Amino acid sequence: MITATLEAGSALTHLQCTACGREHDAERLQNLCPDCGKVLFARYDLERAARTLTREAVATRPRGMWRWRELLPVREARNVVSLGEGDTPLMAVPRLGARARLKRLLLKDEGTNPTGSFKARGISAAVSRALELGARDVALPTAGNAGGALAAYAARAGLGAHVYMPVDAPELNRKEAAVYGAEVVLVRGLINDCGAWVRRRAGEEGWYDLSTFKEPYRAEGKKTMGLELVEQLGWEVPDVIVYPTGGGTGLVGIWKALEELEQLGWIDSRRPRMIAVQTEGCAPIVRAFQQGLDHAPAVQGARTSISGLRVPAAVADFLMLALIRRSGGTAVTVTDEEALAGMREIASTEGVFPAPEGGAVWAGIKALVASGAIGRDDRVVLMNTGTGLKYGELVSVELPVVERL
Repeated sequence: MITATLEAGSALTHLQCTACGREHDAERLQNLCPDCGKVLFARYDLERAARTLTREAVATRPRGMWRWRELLPVREARNVVSLGEGDTPLMAVPRLGARARLKRLLLKDEGTNPTGSFKARGISAAVSRALELGARDVALPTAGNAGGALAAYAARAGLGAHVYMPVDAPELNRKEAAVYGAEVVLVRGLINDCGAWVRRRAGEEGWYDLSTFKEPYRAEGKKTMGLELVEQLGWEVPDVIVYPTGGGTGLVGIWKALEELEQLGWIDSRRPRMIAVQTEGCAPIVRAFQQGLDHAPAVQGARTSISGLRVPAAVADFLMLALIRRSGGTAVTVTDEEALAGMREIASTEGVFPAPEGGAVWAGIKALVASGAIGRDDRVVLMNTGTGLKYGELVSVELPVVERL
């Protein structure tokens, strides 16, 4: 944990429902809005935050996600549970871009986070705030990476962790969560079935449920991707951000970061086109976007080998659909085969071994450039959400064997 005294603390003021707009107390453990059952957002006194949060201050603070502390929800430094998350590289990938005739393709590599994915950011924020508000046990359903992150950060915090994941979740994710000391339960079903178990057990045992968007603070950790991205671009926004979309905290979190930066006066009202990528076998957001719906009906019989994208229903569907449309973005599908081929193409071209979700983003970018939805002069950010090293079962290779000389 971070134990050094911080000269400035969180400017958190309250929680606000993203649907009905009602405000709620941020000083007790909350899940969804008690009035309408929708997603709660953390809100901040940005005028107060601006007294200590300046571009110069951010640049001189120790690196990592928590240097944005005024815009994060933890009051006291002693409650911050950190493993060094954040400040992931944003790199130009010109050789990859040339394959789609893109002149300005960038890759933000979230695979360099602790536990190997962007989930470390959200779980760091959520576990820290849960600890601060008195939780003793935390639980969530997961397709894989969030479970490993929860187990690691709960171990760091001294909290009990309870992880429910599909029985066919990636093997390393299952082992990882167990090695970190979590109670890991495998469910014959999808992540929504795991979520039903968490709701039942959390109610029985008094665990705090950290399910995606059913608590307010995972999105706060994820929004630091957007804060960093703008800083890394010299306080400018890119033309396009392409994101692999399951539960949607990354997409929504980045958008929230941009709104707060505008309110601070650090950027103007221009926004990147936000593009969601899903796989053909599980594409609730894409289907709803194409049909002009404000909510995404659950996918029945969802099937995809890309575990992070196998989310048949998202709590924050209405938020994702609204921001995609407001930004002038779109939502597209790719096949599993295209996503897996994208993994290899990124790795062999630029030396970054991406998660299959990152491969899906690259496949989506190529299709969008070919259709004209992304211009060849656009500054495009490919969000790779994790390391491919966790997905050995999805990669097959044939290697020659020779005798000793």
